[in-house]
Amino acid sequence: MKELQGAVIIASAFQTILGYSGLMSVLLRYQTCRDHDQDEYDTAVICLWCIYPSSHLLFICILFRLINPVVVSPTIAAVGLSFYSYGFPQVGTCLEIGAVQILLVIIFSLYLRKISVMGHRVFLIYAVPLGLAITWATAFLLTEAGVYNYKGCDVNVPASNMISEHCRKHVSRMKHCRVDTSHALKSSPWFRFPYPLQWGTPVFHWKMAIVMCVVSVISSVDSVGSYHASSLLVASRPPTPGVLSRGIGLEGISSVLAGLWGTGTGSTTLTENVHTIAVTKMGSRRAVEFGACVLIALSLVGKVGGFIASIPEVMVAALLCFMWAMLAALGLSNLRYSEAGSSRNIIIVGLSLFFSLSIPAYFQQYGISPNSNLSVPSYFQPYIVASHGPFRSNYGGVNYVMNTLLSFHMVIAFLVAVILDNTVPGSRQERGVYVWSEPEAARREPAVAKDYELPFRVGRVFRWVKWVGL
Repeated sequence: MKELQGAVIIASAFQTILGYSGLMSVLLRYQTCRDHDQDEYDTAVICLWCIYPSSHLLFICILFRLINPVVVSPTIAAVGLSFYSYGFPQVGTCLEIGAVQILLVIIFSLYLRKISVMGHRVFLIYAVPLGLAITWATAFLLTEAGVYNYKGCDVNVPASNMISEHCRKHVSRMKHCRVDTSHALKSSPWFRFPYPLQWGTPVFHWKMAIVMCVVSVISSVDSVGSYHASSLLVASRPPTPGVLSRGIGLEGISSVLAGLWGTGTGSTTLTENVHTIAVTKMGSRRAVEFGACVLIALSLVGKVGGFIASIPEVMVAALLCFMWAMLAALGLSNLRYSEAGSSRNIIIVGLSLFFSLSIPAYFQQYGISPNSNLSVPSYFQPYIVASHGPFRSNYGGVNYVMNTLLSFHMVIAFLVAVILDNTVPGSRQERGVYVWSEPEAARREPAVAKDYELPFRVGRVFRWVKWVGL
């Protein structure tokens, strides 16, 4: 945790610089609404050479200037597809609970989505919590009724220590179907104040930090598509390049705080929330601010965390089957900004998605005996593949970085897509482009300025910073 904490802090600081320096918006391919109808595209080299004449920045600029919807789409989709080996295999440990939950969420979100209660489509909006509540209540009743009780068997006894063949046969059902196997709710205190550095002083290692920096870039690419889609859903003008950079920078600051508090993960834009805006028709920032205050207050109540931690794993896996499928679909929906029917784009996206699943599988399985019983879950494999990965050189740190990065599905999808999209000839219409608002025009429109200005007149303090305001 100390090493992970240090890597998250360094990568988050890198993302903050990427955002507030304006590099993210400068390095992305975009066009403003003002020149939307103009054929203004010159090569990325000429454009960026005028802005950054320093030769050591030229390669970075060439690479990221050429990111567009054809690259963003498979990158986001690969994040959702990367959990395919965890979803249903975990659900299969207790089919009568996990499969029922998946079916309930599908029924609520698809078949009952048009049913309104007091003017609100409650089944569509609350499909996931309703499915979880019903399934959890059913599992609780089955547990209390003794359906998963087997004579002479104790769920707390490891399977290797069980003598009875009868108990070994049913140990999986006892562990995964029962709702009383977790002691998180009982053992958690009522009140607990989160504090920074609770795991101790962070440990900083360059090899883990490099891996996390690459992941933070992929996360920023994910956020770019979410920003643009959200602006369209709330019927607002697209954000300006400065607002985009500001969002990336703020995600970096939030992730720095997450690293200091030792959460083990960073803070990023959740793509599924774009779908939430489309369903609820709620795009108010005040709703988000209110929700954030509620979460901060709930973080002080230890029983809330214990309650969430006590959700059986099979139910979590069933939720992920739906949520990550939604993420994959929302990622692919970015193709609507390009010619989705183009054979060029179909081949690029198809290869990116296939290799994002196949290449990490090769790296993760390389050097492992087929008959070995690897107990590490599939989604943790990239972090241990350095010990047996195919990339081997005289430098252990380089081996660690390369084997780990090439085991990430989203990294492979990003690399394949960005290389193919920028080497295969294609028209501007085929490649697609995100259209952003022109800063000067946005300042002249009160509605746009109101949507994107910083609250409490904070923006006035930072007007001298080009990439913080509109």
